[in-house]
Amino acid sequence: MMPLPIDRMMRAARCALGGLMLAVLAPASLGAAEPAPFELPGPAMNILVMRGDQSLPIAQVPSLSEGDRLSIEADLPADQGARFILVSAFLRGATNPPPKDWVQFAETWKKKDKDKALVLTVPKGARQMVLFLVPDTGGAEGVLSDAVRGKPGEFVRATQDLNQASLDRSRLDAFMAGIKAQENSHPEYLRSVAPTLARSLAMKLNEECLSKVVEMQAACLLDNRDALVLSDVHSSSIAETLTGAPTDLALQLAATREAGYGFYSPYIGVVRDIAKIFGAFSSPQFNYLPTLSVRKPEGMSLLLNAAPSFQKPKSVMVVAMPSIEADSPPRLRRSGDAPLCVAHAGTVLPVEGAPLIFSTPYARDVKLALKTAAGQAIDLPLEARADRGGYVLTGGDVPPTFKGTVQGHLYGRWGFDRFEGPDFMVQMPDAGGWTVEGDSAALVVGRDNGLVLKGGAPACVESVMLRQGEGAPQAVDWKVQGRDALALTVALADRKPGALSVEVKYQGVAQPSVIALRSYAQASRLDGLLLHARDKAALLSGQRLDQVDSVEVNGLRLRPDGLTRDGAVDRLRLVVQGDAVAADAGSEATARVKLRDGRSVNFTVMVASARPQIGLLSKDIRLGAPPANSKALTLNGDNLLPDNGQLVFSVQAGEGTKLSASDAIEVAPIEDGAPIRLTAANGLRLESPKVMVATLDPKAMAPSLFGPLRFRLLRGGEVSDWQPLVTLARLPQIEAVACAAKADGCTITGRDLFLIDAVGATPTLDQAAQVAHGYTGSALKAPAPQDGNLYLRLRDAPDSVVTLPAA
Repeated sequence: MMPLPIDRMMRAARCALGGLMLAVLAPASLGAAEPAPFELPGPAMNILVMRGDQSLPIAQVPSLSEGDRLSIEADLPADQGARFILVSAFLRGATNPPPKDWVQFAETWKKKDKDKALVLTVPKGARQMVLFLVPDTGGAEGVLSDAVRGKPGEFVRATQDLNQASLDRSRLDAFMAGIKAQENSHPEYLRSVAPTLARSLAMKLNEECLSKVVEMQAACLLDNRDALVLSDVHSSSIAETLTGAPTDLALQLAATREAGYGFYSPYIGVVRDIAKIFGAFSSPQFNYLPTLSVRKPEGMSLLLNAAPSFQKPKSVMVVAMPSIEADSPPRLRRSGDAPLCVAHAGTVLPVEGAPLIFSTPYARDVKLALKTAAGQAIDLPLEARADRGGYVLTGGDVPPTFKGTVQGHLYGRWGFDRFEGPDFMVQMPDAGGWTVEGDSAALVVGRDNGLVLKGGAPACVESVMLRQGEGAPQAVDWKVQGRDALALTVALADRKPGALSVEVKYQGVAQPSVIALRSYAQASRLDGLLLHARDKAALLSGQRLDQVDSVEVNGLRLRPDGLTRDGAVDRLRLVVQGDAVAADAGSEATARVKLRDGRSVNFTVMVASARPQIGLLSKDIRLGAPPANSKALTLNGDNLLPDNGQLVFSVQAGEGTKLSASDAIEVAPIEDGAPIRLTAANGLRLESPKVMVATLDPKAMAPSLFGPLRFRLLRGGEVSDWQPLVTLARLPQIEAVACAAKADGCTITGRDLFLIDAVGATPTLDQAAQVAHGYTGSALKAPAPQDGNLYLRLRDAPDSVVTLPAA
């Protein structure tokens, strides 16, 4: 397509954007005046192109060449009522009018072939060609000749744009046909096929359609052909021609709604512009009617967007012919670089970058050439399939002499000339079998294992199965890795150690290749042992530490006391058996780790500096006043903190530990629960480097903190041992105790009665009444008191007894 001058492009851009704004603001009546889509069938044209000793129908000719011989005939019905003159005109550029003899005429109603057909030779210097079908009118030949020779530039542009618009229309039609075919066969596959069609034909897909139910997806995609926007370089150049704007602006326009006319459509817009051009030099005698060409095996048929007029001004149908230039074969690219299996027909060779191979017959006789290292060669026929995303093998099976990896080359004919496509790495099953890359002992039970197998044709693998003993085979996840390997994920989570086999089956091969393997229990991986001076505990890190039986460090014997996992790392707490403690900081020791299966591992440990240590010095529980209208409960012992009370406690630093204002005390439940941290800002005061006083207010604590609590010192990244602190008990609110006759017992009313575990008449809670878990009532039965009091066991403090006055 010839570039436009800058000033003309800018004017076109302003016109397009202005027209878009007018369309948005215009009333519906104006929107209805837009041209109709090109859906009206017109006449057909039988055109044969001869170049040298070859001849092709025009549908297979992407461009003409100087010296080509053409036979052109209008394919009109036998009962054609109106007579048409067939006119051909060669052009040689916008500024160089053609000679008179480059415009030729034929009377389509004549009986002799030489009179009703045009037999032409493309003259030297010609660059474009245009055809006209003109209703028979006296002087039509002269009027058309003068129009073409008087304004050749308008016909040059019209020819270029109509030809490109026809090609883009072919892509739209191919997409529509693909969607309809899928709708008729497997509509449930539209969600995956529609994006492949759009990608193959370089179109912008309406993704919202694929989110609808299956029955409505095709109708949505086919609802408005004008909503299917082209998105490749050809359509971008058309949009630039129309708007004079850069490609990104053209693509923005492609997603803009117009009033009552759907989405902006590049090929419709081009034809509107051409119609405006023709309108500039229409005469009272003739009007010019642009057409789109639909390529068919024997020629091409025309599509009109308006019915031709046989009254003045009569319609002149304008038919664009391919440009006269050197053929430009498709720039076909391979999609991806993974090897492909060509053992059977149906294999897809994914390609991209040339949507016209899917929508026109320009590319023909396309084949995949294979050649072995020994020189044996074969050509496999291919078929372009937009719904599959590339070329599909259509021939028979590859001869068995082709094995392993072979380079394949795609080639074919583009019009009269040969074109070269991309190269592919293709594979066929071989008899070489499979070997394990690396150490097969890496297969460990209890987890998923990665395994790489090396072989000749991984792309041709049909299945991989895992078999152990007499058990049923299990499918193995696998993917092709490079040109000669399979990456497997062998799931051994529920397997026992022992012999097993992996079976790899090729497509079309009856017997699989069997690889014998063995799985093992995973040995512990020891990353390190953290042991502090004068400590009675240590922390071992690594993997599979559940297999550790004991650890000995220079006479200290440590046993497991709790295993935790942090991602892929195990952390095993060990405690010293007996009264011994770890050696001084900085000393080197040998750790001997004994596993449960009898194996042992030795490694060197450096004793770390002593951890900070504190001890509980004293504590004072201050009881809070009961809520209004609630009975006071009497708590027994000095270790029960009610949730309406307060705890003040002091701690003393251990040997070698000095306290500071930056230290913190952490309080947490003995069971799992979020801890709270006491600092100088919320209840922690330093008396001296050896003593610290803390205030704990349950009302300021998280609801998850209750029951037995513990504390420890935090200093930077170091912590002391956990130590018991107090039991925090949530108290029910008892509003009344009503006792009748002794035989009937008492009734307790109040709130939060679910916090009570049992109610008894004696402090020993003999024959106590149990309270159901999750009790939501406001009253519960209790036995009659023996000494004027009832006794409660709380769920948060099952080892303590709370006294409730019954009077």
